[in-house]
Amino acid sequence: MLMPGVPMASLNRALCVAATRPRWSPACSLGLRPLTSGAVPTTEKSVPYQRTLKQAQVAQGPTRPLPSTANVVVIGGGSLGCQTLYHLAKLGVSGAVLLERERLTSGTTWHTAGLLWQLRPSDVEVELLAHTRRVVSRDLEEETGLHTGWIQNGGLFIASSRQRLDEYKRLMSLGKAYGVESHVLSPAETKALYPLMNVDDLYGTLYVPQDGTMDPAGTCTTLARAATARGAQVIENCPVTGIRVRTDDFGVRRVAAVETEHGSIQTPCVVNCAGVWAGAVGRMAGVKVPLVAMHHAYVVTERIEGIQVSDKFAFSLFDLDWDVFTQHIEGAINRVPVLEKTGVKSTVCGPESFTPDHKPLMGEAPELRGFFLGCGFNSAGMMLGGGCGQELAHWIVHGRPEKDMYGYDIRRFHHSLTDHRRWIRERSHESYAKNYSVVFPHDEPLAGRNMRRDPLHEELLARGCVFQERHGWERPGWFNPGGGTAPVLPYDYYGAYGHAAHEDHAYGRLLQDEYTFDFPPHHDVIKKECLACRGAAAVFNMSYFGKFYLVGLDARRAADWLFSADVSRPPGSTVYTCMLNQRGGTESDLTVSRLAPGTQASALAPAFEGDGYYLAVGGAAAQHNWSHISTVLQDHKFRCQLVDSSEDLGMISIQGPASRAILQEVLDADLSNEAFPFSTHKLVRAAGHLVRAMRLSFVGELGWELHIPGPSCVPVYQAVMAAGAKHGLVNAGYRAIDSLSIEKGYRHWHSDLRQDDSPLEAGLAFTCKLKSAIPFLGREALERQRAEGLRRRLVCFTVDEKVPMFGLEAIWRNGQVVGHIRRADFGFAIDKTLAYGYIRDPSGGPVSLDFVKSGDYVLERMGVTYPARAHLKSPFDPDNKRVKGLY
Repeated sequence: MLMPGVPMASLNRALCVAATRPRWSPACSLGLRPLTSGAVPTTEKSVPYQRTLKQAQVAQGPTRPLPSTANVVVIGGGSLGCQTLYHLAKLGVSGAVLLERERLTSGTTWHTAGLLWQLRPSDVEVELLAHTRRVVSRDLEEETGLHTGWIQNGGLFIASSRQRLDEYKRLMSLGKAYGVESHVLSPAETKALYPLMNVDDLYGTLYVPQDGTMDPAGTCTTLARAATARGAQVIENCPVTGIRVRTDDFGVRRVAAVETEHGSIQTPCVVNCAGVWAGAVGRMAGVKVPLVAMHHAYVVTERIEGIQVSDKFAFSLFDLDWDVFTQHIEGAINRVPVLEKTGVKSTVCGPESFTPDHKPLMGEAPELRGFFLGCGFNSAGMMLGGGCGQELAHWIVHGRPEKDMYGYDIRRFHHSLTDHRRWIRERSHESYAKNYSVVFPHDEPLAGRNMRRDPLHEELLARGCVFQERHGWERPGWFNPGGGTAPVLPYDYYGAYGHAAHEDHAYGRLLQDEYTFDFPPHHDVIKKECLACRGAAAVFNMSYFGKFYLVGLDARRAADWLFSADVSRPPGSTVYTCMLNQRGGTESDLTVSRLAPGTQASALAPAFEGDGYYLAVGGAAAQHNWSHISTVLQDHKFRCQLVDSSEDLGMISIQGPASRAILQEVLDADLSNEAFPFSTHKLVRAAGHLVRAMRLSFVGELGWELHIPGPSCVPVYQAVMAAGAKHGLVNAGYRAIDSLSIEKGYRHWHSDLRQDDSPLEAGLAFTCKLKSAIPFLGREALERQRAEGLRRRLVCFTVDEKVPMFGLEAIWRNGQVVGHIRRADFGFAIDKTLAYGYIRDPSGGPVSLDFVKSGDYVLERMGVTYPARAHLKSPFDPDNKRVKGLY
């Protein structure tokens, strides 16, 4: 910060001034604060870039005439807007237009630090970052002859705790699967590489030689130049004032035009890349955009010997709050002592958008067809821009991105949350407060909790349930025996903004135990839940599942097209199936139960004519499933209805060898194999309450699901627990489900099975009706894949040594990296670590079964390799006897 009347100030002097002010709150330690209505930009400041696009005299009116029509209109000329326009042009989209209210990069992009690193604890993000790097370091310069400002100066990431170093070791192992060079350095090696650093309190560092920085203005200028050379148009000084919407003959809202002060552009497709102003653009179209604008700050020092920092004129900024920023300066001086005598050349404090789950908002809005989002990048828009711009362009042109983008898809949020102000505010605050926190495998949010609770919540809480949160739902994670209750308390903002911090509470203590890359203290508790299920019985509360009815005159036609398996079986049948996209990737896996038509509506079935199906889908993906099905119904104009009964029905599942004996005391139905076969369902009475019973298993045991109207959930659950007392029945949570399901080899969607994985690659060919002549979405892609040979396969691995694995471990075959682990857990019945990952043939050819069987494998965890055995079938009950009740 430039002190009034002083041309420059040292960091040491800045500390002295800041020390006289009220101390900062620990919750604000990232230098980020929510924007307030009173926040206004100050005069322009100097930031470290050589040039900007800002002109001394701002032109009046748009920089070029508006076209009357466009195939796509991109709103916002920052990183995402420019990258999206560039990739649309590369895909051959003619008539794409970018509208910028002022000048390119004038919003958030111009004041970004421009960092680009390559390793993150997400394989998808590693791929997205790699594409950005290719675009800015190679592609743009080859296409235009212009330099983007890319500097490959390497990245050095500091570990001041053992846990942070463990995280870096995980990233190093993942990097080997993607060819990203990285090295975990000791403190002494770090000092040799960077002599200015104080390493006395370090555990080590992660060094990534090919990381770098880019000039935001230079990059966006070059992107615009490359896009316009391919026929796109960039129009600056043209604020958007409205989005015109039309409703088609089937009642579906669609984009019609973009309105500005200088005219309108008719278009079927709008892309909202407006950054912190994306919410305002969304409101123009009636689209909810769940993000919050924050202050994002850094300082620019004077030149340090050996470090070059250049000057650049700037757009408007906010004043830096030194009360908040003091800790960063103290930490910087401790780490690089020379900074204490280095002057502050300028401060940078501008707006940045954060989202409730720290992931961007992308894809087509469920409320409005043709309205796409590309915003909410949590201070990572520059580095993720190239990869996300490419995927967004594919999304617009081909109907789906090439990669799995579910984690970024706006449809991941339940509709009840996207305009819930408290949930958005709390979760977005926590996402920036933990922006640089270590990413642990089993962390849970403390913000935005208790938003969606099922009828059994209080009952399970009293029995020691430790809850997880998934898209607003509270679901059982595991049960703490004898430990009392562990309620999730209201969010305390980590003691900021006048809130009193929760000093000590049971849930917080238990969550602290999860901050490890080792087995947590309650590992043996989860073991007891798993072994009780294998040896006797366990009851799982799965009320958080999505529960939909697909009914109507065209329901059978819709089901044939939507589902990869043949679900047109007699009423009373239940089928496990997938839903695919046109690329053959898996949008979902679910169960589909055929219903008999009826005229009496109830919570367990609507009244309908024609055909009807009951769909049960994983709760975390329920909104995604709803949106996918709705889009297909709209595109094909099927005459049927999709009814959401997720909030009206609860669901418990009783699994294990004793499940039949327990439920026979509760249900008024014959549960023998002959009377109630596997994959069937019936309406029965449980303790006098009407429920839908399904004989299914997600853990590889004899078992049933009970789908129960909300008011009946507690009495039915209590009757089951009473009947199970003499059979060893226990409560179990999703941590047990994770272990039991991986032990049996059942797939989890969005880990083993994603939007860019086909059922053939995942070993789920049995879910595809390829032997029939029935068309279904994705069939042509699967047929091509089958004819050409599978280029990768999902393989099960077991490791004899008891070592915790969580995914992202590198897979080595005969001394070569052939993939990485998607999901891993410990299997208590077989007493081994299990891991699933896709492997490829390094030669690029198809991956045959012989290729899988003939290799010698090791899995690399945190730089250490462990011998592993590959399996083509689950090592637990490979003949499926237990689900048939054969023990």
